[in-house]
Amino acid sequence: MSIKISPSILSADFARMGEDVSKLSSWGADWVHCDVMDGEFCPNITFGIPMVKAIRKYTELPLDVHLMIVKPERYVQKFLDAGADIITFHPEASENVEGIIDTVHRRGKLVGLVLNPNIEVGSIEKYLDMVDLVMLMGVYPGFSAQKFIESTMDKISALKALIGHRNVMIEFDGGVSVDNIQEMRKRGLDIAVSGSYVFGAADPAQAIRSLKKQ
Repeated sequence: MSIKISPSILSADFARMGEDVSKLSSWGADWVHCDVMDGEFCPNITFGIPMVKAIRKYTELPLDVHLMIVKPERYVQKFLDAGADIITFHPEASENVEGIIDTVHRRGKLVGLVLNPNIEVGSIEKYLDMVDLVMLMGVYPGFSAQKFIESTMDKISALKALIGHRNVMIEFDGGVSVDNIQEMRKRGLDIAVSGSYVFGAADPAQAIRSLKKQ
């Protein structure tokens, strides 16, 4: 079964965001990844609720909203109202992890936790029966086109073993390319986030096909 590709619009042309997002379906993307940063949890500010609401009009693909913000519980409802279909967040940034999970599920949407490169997969074991996915970071949040941290690939295997029989998907964000996607797939990857590799390609549709290729 082919993995899902969730292109990160952080690497899209912000001046033509609607146009770029509207093309993702025809390019073969499965989800639309939205990186929300507040300048506190990580050293960058990107976009927020108004952008998610705006791009919702340009695609029927699920909006995969990654909250890299302090106390995400303050804004989860608003992102869901704006059109988010999947909410992922960093547990160490929240004061109410279980509350966020419950809020998203009560709205009938998917929810997941995100682990930075320095955080061990075992730290979220107690939440694995509650979430739909876990996203592993191959770089530290903040900016696109960072150098891939090779050691993070081992965490895919470790997380897969920890998940066991549970119906929890594994997503990976940061440094994904045709050079490492096959190894990630072998280790148990379900969803790959790719920004610059897709949006920086001369043929984004071909770039997505290359990531999905068996």
